[in-house]
Amino acid sequence: MADFQASYDHAVELQKERPKEAIPLLLGLITNEQIGDEKLKEQAIYQLGEVYATLGLAEELRSLLRNIRPFFAQIAKAKTAKIVRTLIDLISKIPNTTDLQIELCKESIEWTKHEKRTFLRQRIETKLAALYLQTQQYSAGLALLNNLLREVKRLDDKLLLVEIQLLESQLHFALRNLPKSKAALTSARTSANSIYCPPALQASIDMQAGTLHAEEKDYKTAYSYFIEAFEGYNTLEHAEKAVQNLKYMLLCKIMLNSLEDIQAVVSGKLALKYSGRSLDAMREIAAAHKDRSLSQFERLKTEYADQLESDVLVKGHLSELYDTLLEQNLIRLIEPFSCVEISHVAKLIDLPVHLVEKKLSQMILDKKLFGILDQGNNCLIVFEDPPPNKTYPAALQTITEIGRVVDSLYEKARKIH
Repeated sequence: MADFQASYDHAVELQKERPKEAIPLLLGLITNEQIGDEKLKEQAIYQLGEVYATLGLAEELRSLLRNIRPFFAQIAKAKTAKIVRTLIDLISKIPNTTDLQIELCKESIEWTKHEKRTFLRQRIETKLAALYLQTQQYSAGLALLNNLLREVKRLDDKLLLVEIQLLESQLHFALRNLPKSKAALTSARTSANSIYCPPALQASIDMQAGTLHAEEKDYKTAYSYFIEAFEGYNTLEHAEKAVQNLKYMLLCKIMLNSLEDIQAVVSGKLALKYSGRSLDAMREIAAAHKDRSLSQFERLKTEYADQLESDVLVKGHLSELYDTLLEQNLIRLIEPFSCVEISHVAKLIDLPVHLVEKKLSQMILDKKLFGILDQGNNCLIVFEDPPPNKTYPAALQTITEIGRVVDSLYEKARKIH
């Protein structure tokens, strides 16, 4: 037994500097049937998984999970669940393995069904739904969660229920079904209130709540949720999610036009360690918004494409902000004219002619601008603002007065009887 422990210790030492040399030693410990120490084998499995993940050997990790299934019959179900989930999570650390993770989850689900391991199957199905969300297979994710929800509610596994309801909310949000997304999030928060909710899960709930409030343009409430999520992820040292929430906090400040608060947020004690291109992008966007510079806006969208265009929430709200700025600038520029060449307006605003022409036609259709586009002469003819139509308010006033007269006559008739 001492020899086996020594081999394991030697493999751990090798893992630090020469991980490839640790692989045969760890594999020998896992496959050796003479070793009766389950704990040693379990530790060897975790170490080998770490080595494969470090070296980016995703297929080897997949083979490891398949080959150790006979060992699962010898250990407790809770330990089996931990090993399977840990190995799948290790594969997720290797870049470009999402499809492999989905295949592995499906294989593992079939194995759990055969072995009648319901608890583990439910956990892996939840992981598979999260992968469907990641790969934009939203309908498949929702179909999987619908069946899972019914099962978990019967078993009353509150923690798993919270995870599933949160995932359901994220999937509905991705499909732009905001009412169902809000309903699922409300259910998740209600379930979370009745149990101890792990900090990572609570931070995810706060982040989703902030996202939904931002979508409803309630940026003050959204900011408060994002700061809660940021503090949670910062405590857990989850840098990627912390930066994402910090970026959303700055987005809320920009949309609220509280540009003077941007520097205070970025230079805060917690935010300083997350400085980088993501925060630089938001700071530059705030400066462009303050200067009302559309050309700067366009330049930043290209320069910081990875930070601004790849994030759906940021991209959507910044597009809305850009449209508002463009409309305000166009109205300000054409105000002195009754007829003006579109190319001249484009030159003044420093944007391509086709883009300006498209926006002007949209504003005319939306009745934000009264005029017509004379495409033959390539110019915009601006009309005087039409006088307000007083018919509708007058009609409402008349109906209100008639209602009062009818009520008065009814009271008098009632007294006579």
